[in-house]
Amino acid sequence: MNIGDRVRLLHGREEGIVRKVSSGGRLSVEIEDGFIIPAMKSEVVLIAEAEKSYFGENAGETKEPETAKPISAPKDQGLYLAFLPINDQSLSLYLINDTHQAYLVHASEVHGGNQRTLFAGTLSSGESKKFDDRLMKEMDEWPAFLLRFIPIQIKLEKAILPFERQLKMKATQFFKHLSKAPRLGKDVYLFAMEQTTKELDIRSLNAELTKITPKPESIKVTKPPHSIDLHIEQLHPNPQSLSNSEKMRIQLESFESNLNQAIASGMDEITFIHGMGNGVLRKEIHKRLSQIQNIKYFQDTQKDQWGYGATLVRIS
Repeated sequence: MNIGDRVRLLHGREEGIVRKVSSGGRLSVEIEDGFIIPAMKSEVVLIAEAEKSYFGENAGETKEPETAKPISAPKDQGLYLAFLPINDQSLSLYLINDTHQAYLVHASEVHGGNQRTLFAGTLSSGESKKFDDRLMKEMDEWPAFLLRFIPIQIKLEKAILPFERQLKMKATQFFKHLSKAPRLGKDVYLFAMEQTTKELDIRSLNAELTKITPKPESIKVTKPPHSIDLHIEQLHPNPQSLSNSEKMRIQLESFESNLNQAIASGMDEITFIHGMGNGVLRKEIHKRLSQIQNIKYFQDTQKDQWGYGATLVRIS
């Protein structure tokens, strides 16, 4: 029994598609409403094989297993991000160019205001390139993927606009996009990259600009408190609903917003309470502080209250 097989539960009416095969005969089956339910191999049966054994080989046509459509139906753009299952735990990420046009491609993962490049190079016509691997069980923790495509036009012709696409994968939607990959010829989770950039209508844009009147009053900067608590419980009404990456993004946005206000309002110092935890938030805050010119110095502080779970920032 493999990932992608359509099965029926022996002790129920549910039918679905196998999304994960684990050791010990455990399966994860996605049923029609998108829910993933656990089952043992002994509790399910392949629909096609079961019906053949019951009705015989010549029982007429058997329904084809459902194949989920990619997130966008293939069009003449023909650029794809594909996730190829290696086993029941790992996926390989591929970029596929099923067009007659070569592109410069930049793929990165997005962490709030930060990015990490995963691939940068040429993707020729008809080419597929592997650029990363991911663990399926960590999907909720995956950052967003940002992909930029710049056409390579070696002869004088009508310009093709560059474009970009950002995707954040969610398990409830991800497994619905099982499809046969062009060029790879394998079953993958396929996402079509459609060109969404449009040419600017200069006349319409100028008409809109004439309606805008500058506001004479200057922007008022409010001083933030001298101590900012970055614990997620203080920043979000329902922290249990957030993934770790979402929590980190919210905490860092609060840190940067309050630091910018402190600098703009002329404060001498500000303290950020980040807690001890696993040290990831503290490390990221210290990294960002080390890159800002307006900072005189920063240090761990107030051990008696937070056990060095706070950072004092002196502003120059």
